[in-house]
Amino acid sequence: MKKSTAVTDSMPASDTSSAPDSVPDPTPTAGRRPRAARNAGTAVGVGPAPQYPIESVDNALRILLLLGERDELRLTEVSDFLGVASSTAHRLLAMLHYRGFIRQDPRSKAYLPGTALTGVAFSILQRFDVRDTLRPFLQRVNEAVAETVHTGMLEGTTVRFIDAIESPRAVRVASRLGQSKPAHCTSTGKAMLAQLPDDELRRLYPDEQLEGLTANSIRSREELEHEIEGIRRRGYATSDEESEEGVASVAVAFPARRLPVQIAFNVAVPVGRMDRAGERRMGELLVGTVEEASRLLH
Repeated sequence: MKKSTAVTDSMPASDTSSAPDSVPDPTPTAGRRPRAARNAGTAVGVGPAPQYPIESVDNALRILLLLGERDELRLTEVSDFLGVASSTAHRLLAMLHYRGFIRQDPRSKAYLPGTALTGVAFSILQRFDVRDTLRPFLQRVNEAVAETVHTGMLEGTTVRFIDAIESPRAVRVASRLGQSKPAHCTSTGKAMLAQLPDDELRRLYPDEQLEGLTANSIRSREELEHEIEGIRRRGYATSDEESEEGVASVAVAFPARRLPVQIAFNVAVPVGRMDRAGERRMGELLVGTVEEASRLLH
């Protein structure tokens, strides 16, 4: 491995408009599917049925629920899912886009989660005290290895670091708390990507070429898929100066579907202190810690 360039106490590092409201008409009309078919595959309401339901609001919420199950949506999918005309679906999507709950990829024209939606998810995550629940386990890893540790959250093809504890050593990797990085360039992101089905992974990365951060970054989908095969076998992901020169890391993801968002722990180390034995030791420590912490996340 290359000589570490990370970081001393004196030099911190960085890695670095809708359809009109109406009472739903249960009688099928031309161009609309029967109500039972239109509701197929949707989430069942958990509260009492409203006396005067507003169909446009319900449809907008159903779009968001559908987006929670898929990585991207297209106009025809939304129209078919709701059983409405394409023009109505487009107006609903336009309003969600206006409010920031979705965004549209300029190339593919697919709709993706917007900043307002991920912001709400992050805010709810904070109020559920997931970080507080996981903090003792993160602290334990920090004390066991005396290196910087992070909790990361996957947002599409980006990983955001939502908690961190720095190493007590003078030469250390500085906290990435609050920073976002391309998921395929970090061990944290790769650990969470490895939990996704292959078809979902290809929807996230439709292009073969990927942008990198360093000379060691993964730059093709084929290389990423090969890397993910190894992560699935080992149970942990690694990074060797792929997000920042001089920094190596190991990460383990929490079981998918246990939380409304995907979470992972990582250990980040100056590359000069990382070898294969240490990498394996940290991976095994993280696997055990995540397994124990996962029992609290029902």
